[in-house]
Amino acid sequence: MVRTPCSVRLCLGAGAGFFMLSFLYRVFVDSWVGRIVAGLFFLAFIGFGVGDVLMNIGTERADVAARVGSRPILVQSYQNALQSEMPQVAQSMHLSDPAQIPPATREQVARQVLQRLVLQAEIAEAADRHGLIVPDSVVRDEIFSIPAFRGTNGQFDRALFNDRLHRTGMTEGRLIELVRQEQASRVLLEPIRDGATVPDVMVRRLFDFEAQTRTIDLVRVPFDSQQVTATPTPAQLARYHANHPWEFTAPEYRHARVVVLSADTIGRMLDITDAELQKSYQDQAQTFSAPERRSVQIVTVPTQDRATALRARWTDAGAWAQVQKDAGRDAAAVELPGMKQTDIPSADLGRAIFAAPVDVTQGPVKSEGGWVVFRVTTLTPAHTTPFADVKQALHDQIAHTRAQALLADRVQKLQDAIAGGGLDSIPADLGAVAVSGDLDASGNTHEGTPAPIPGSDAVRQAVIARVFSQAKGASPVLVQGPDGAWYAVSVDGVTPGHALDLAEAGPRVAAAWQADARRHMADQQATAFYNQAQGQGGLAHVTPAVPGLEHSQPISPMQPAPEIPREVAALIFRLEKVGQNVMTEAGDSYVVATLTAINHPDPATQKDLYGRVRAGLTQSMGEDIEMGYGGALEAIVKPRPNESALRAVMAEVTGGQNTGTAQ
Repeated sequence: MVRTPCSVRLCLGAGAGFFMLSFLYRVFVDSWVGRIVAGLFFLAFIGFGVGDVLMNIGTERADVAARVGSRPILVQSYQNALQSEMPQVAQSMHLSDPAQIPPATREQVARQVLQRLVLQAEIAEAADRHGLIVPDSVVRDEIFSIPAFRGTNGQFDRALFNDRLHRTGMTEGRLIELVRQEQASRVLLEPIRDGATVPDVMVRRLFDFEAQTRTIDLVRVPFDSQQVTATPTPAQLARYHANHPWEFTAPEYRHARVVVLSADTIGRMLDITDAELQKSYQDQAQTFSAPERRSVQIVTVPTQDRATALRARWTDAGAWAQVQKDAGRDAAAVELPGMKQTDIPSADLGRAIFAAPVDVTQGPVKSEGGWVVFRVTTLTPAHTTPFADVKQALHDQIAHTRAQALLADRVQKLQDAIAGGGLDSIPADLGAVAVSGDLDASGNTHEGTPAPIPGSDAVRQAVIARVFSQAKGASPVLVQGPDGAWYAVSVDGVTPGHALDLAEAGPRVAAAWQADARRHMADQQATAFYNQAQGQGGLAHVTPAVPGLEHSQPISPMQPAPEIPREVAALIFRLEKVGQNVMTEAGDSYVVATLTAINHPDPATQKDLYGRVRAGLTQSMGEDIEMGYGGALEAIVKPRPNESALRAVMAEVTGGQNTGTAQ
């Protein structure tokens, strides 16, 4: 596939104009320069420190982690960047607490963050060396263009600007310097990226691969289609058990007590009266009352005579395609699916459409745009959802809203109760839900069913991770988890995982032996088909005919066919000649396939696709050159690390002594 990374401006759209550091964001994916403004009003990077780096150029500080030319990377800036990164890493790993991230992973993150900060400083140094000066007017215009700083009148609002900077810990000087640096870096690097050109032969080769289509014949041999009549002897079962010990193990189980507190658990205990539910139903009447909707085909032409002639030709629903062609270039033919009467701009036309019968051509009707002929194709009557059907949803809605207001106070009370007496002293009126029992690392009980942990899947995963990372007997601690839930865990028993002997495995060994026998028989059958196809010129030429032979529709790398196993498709596009055969395992079957046709595309007939391939290659090459330039800057201005400071940061990050360097 063509790699087509996009800039922040393209990815976020014109409406997200305050993410104006599009250039640095593209150069430093997830960079801290990009993030400090991109997350200015949502992530609140208080005390982030990049501004301090810029504002202290030329000073000598003892707390410098590294220096790039005249630019220091302060230890505090580095630590703040790490503190901002670790919770996101934990979330991506489905961990509730950054402390649960393995030390090796934390060290890797720390090294990557330092590399990003160094690259940021190197590009800023390069801009200075080239004498790139950004006028104050350009910086001012860029800041004034940020929608987040505009008031209700659409103009820059100084009070709003000051307030939002204050609430995020950003000073005006830091922001100005950051914008100035981004503008200078953009001027430096954009010509490097935009100067990339892609050879025509490369575009054509990639286009040919992406757009070509292939057809295949294939036959599937499912494992479960094989009939095993033999009964395994005790010796065979014992040998199978001995040869496949990894198939017969008992996982580690932990007996845990879990308490979860959330708006949902509190809401279940709240009493919502029928009168309150009825009032909410009436207040949301528009939500539960759907007006009549109609789908309509409309043609607008300049004159009444043309409209009359068009109506005469439009005699049935199947004529719509021809009607569109006959309308002429100065006409407008559109389909409007699922329209309410108020959705139609012309009130007179709306009344006519909603008074017309279905599947009968109507008009001409005079409208602001000309003469209209239309046909209503479908009608969905107005309807009201009964109170009984939404009663539970209304209850949950009201309860959740009220519970949100109670949550903070209940969290404090739950925390106090756990601190005072553990999980045995939780008041019943807090709305917390407590469960206990054995579970494995997948969250399943001994019976193989999911343990009844309350909450969403994200909450379940966080609780399970906590159960299997917390030491047995450790005091429970209330932790904030995903989706606004709070939970605490106490592990009071651990049953280690162990291999099952033949007696313990019991019927599982016989079932596994049977499954392996069926798979082996399917392998033999598929191999026979493959050998016949190889010797007789493909599956279609095998005699007697292969049972269940399928003929595929054309498939391409851009449009894979869902009915073709991806394992087969991957092999088919590696073949060079029609008539070649492949055999592979796909899911619960063996599949044999013959390549029957290769159709090469013509760029002249697919100009849009050809253009997209060229644009994607050009952008990718430009960004590769851009990143290569960024890496080459290190040879010009080599970063000077403060080894002792970096070792101290690494030790803090990994939770122990680290003697390596963080370069």
